[in-house]
Amino acid sequence: MTAVTDAPTVAARGRGGGSTLTGTGTLVRFMLRRDRIRIPVWLFALTLGTVGTASNLVTTYDTPAGRQSRADLVDSPAGIAFSGPGHGLDDYTYGAMLANEILGFVAIFVALMSVLLFTRHTRTEEEAGRAELVRAGVVGRHAPLTAALIVVGGANVALGLLMTLFLGGSGIESITWKSSLLFGASLTAVGLVFTAVAALTAQVTEYGRGAAGMAGAAIGVAYMLRAAGDMTAGALSWLSPIGWAQVTKVYVDDRWWPLLLAPAVTVILLAAAFVVTGRRDVGAGLMSSRSGPRTAEGFLGTALGSALRLHRANLFWWAVSMAVLGGSYGAFAGDVEEAIGDNEAMREWVATLPGGDLTERFLSVIVMMMATVVGVYVVLGLLKPRTEETSGRAEPLLATALSRTRWLACHLAVVLGGSVVVLLLTGVVTGFVASFTVDDPGLTVRMAGAALLYAPATWVVAGVVIALFGLAPRAIGLAWSVVVYAVVVTTFGGLLRFPDWMNDLSPFGHVPRLPGDEPSWAPLLILTAISAVLIAAGLAGFHRRDLTVR
Repeated sequence: MTAVTDAPTVAARGRGGGSTLTGTGTLVRFMLRRDRIRIPVWLFALTLGTVGTASNLVTTYDTPAGRQSRADLVDSPAGIAFSGPGHGLDDYTYGAMLANEILGFVAIFVALMSVLLFTRHTRTEEEAGRAELVRAGVVGRHAPLTAALIVVGGANVALGLLMTLFLGGSGIESITWKSSLLFGASLTAVGLVFTAVAALTAQVTEYGRGAAGMAGAAIGVAYMLRAAGDMTAGALSWLSPIGWAQVTKVYVDDRWWPLLLAPAVTVILLAAAFVVTGRRDVGAGLMSSRSGPRTAEGFLGTALGSALRLHRANLFWWAVSMAVLGGSYGAFAGDVEEAIGDNEAMREWVATLPGGDLTERFLSVIVMMMATVVGVYVVLGLLKPRTEETSGRAEPLLATALSRTRWLACHLAVVLGGSVVVLLLTGVVTGFVASFTVDDPGLTVRMAGAALLYAPATWVVAGVVIALFGLAPRAIGLAWSVVVYAVVVTTFGGLLRFPDWMNDLSPFGHVPRLPGDEPSWAPLLILTAISAVLIAAGLAGFHRRDLTVR
């Protein structure tokens, strides 16, 4: 009898009578076990990617004249908006190149890592109902939030140390140990600020995707403030954590004091998050869910309408983001000749690309790079049916007259159609902006056509995802390897002179590189056929296999 009556008492103490941090250590160990693969992948991908890029700079810009031509590009209005204010341009060392052109973009990925990891362990757990089960035990009110802060904050500190060790030990000229420590600390500072941002947004909304989306929007605002501030030499960049990292002038002057802003803002945001989490109910948010209409539109009651409703926000933000990215690259089109300058390695690489002039060759590479990024949208979109299945939401739908094939095909149709829309919009915006910089009005139409030619390549990516979903759903994560490989080969293959067979392994490597290349329909038809076979296999496999629910 004693054991029975004592259990609720102990649980009550964990919830209110005892410490609000009770169980934090246990939750930290649990979160680390869940992310024993995810966190190391993030850390080493960011670290090795940065170090690899630094090594690539040494290979590509091996002369002072080549580095100085690059400095001239960074000092242009488009370069300042795209990468940063530009420090140490008079003597453009490899360290200055890393700080000016790489630090800001790595900081964005560090912020994304922090946001995604934090919302995964907090708001997503509440949305799924698992947090309520955990809190029913001997767990304090603030323990889940504190445990997530320790795990994600520790990941950011570990990233800073790895950056310091790998960059400091790279042996690259001008990349010293002291400056590398500041480089790593800058990334850690940015990561901690956006961890705190995610901690606050996780209290605002009831949904994990909403919390991550709001924090992601904050990253976008930080980037835009940094760009606007640097272009106007004003104070706006001081409102951005990314701007704080760049004004340290790492590898140039090594100023530590701008990073003092990061812990101050982090403490304020975390204090607000702890106050809110102590006053709200588990599963609730500051923004209550609004009541929907009494009756839904007829189209929403169809399989296609339901799929479109689930994917519409993702499609909208991908279209906007890719349009902005395309416009940024298009602004550089008029500066290609100046950017390459006397760099022999760059000229040799560009000479291998199809096209009549440098602008067309440059744009053909840019459109292929952006097409591989659209492949990321395809993978993310087609992981949604798997999420619906494992969460148990698909089973009630499939218990009706709706067939499995039709349900999955509707999700597939939305994503495939969405990929075409994103590609078209990206090509139009890139060509439109580039047409002003090179005074070629017809470039808008040509770039739109060049982007659309990559649709069959993205369909192959979709076919791989669907095939894995239907035949080997537990291995669906392997679909990322197709996109990651394509991004690596597209970004570094030309400059590092990868053999042709490596490019041929990517579906994006078989697409004619317009606007400089001649169009060829045979590879596009083959890619379409391959995607059709993979999709058919996946649909057939899903029709026969059992549903899995976690």
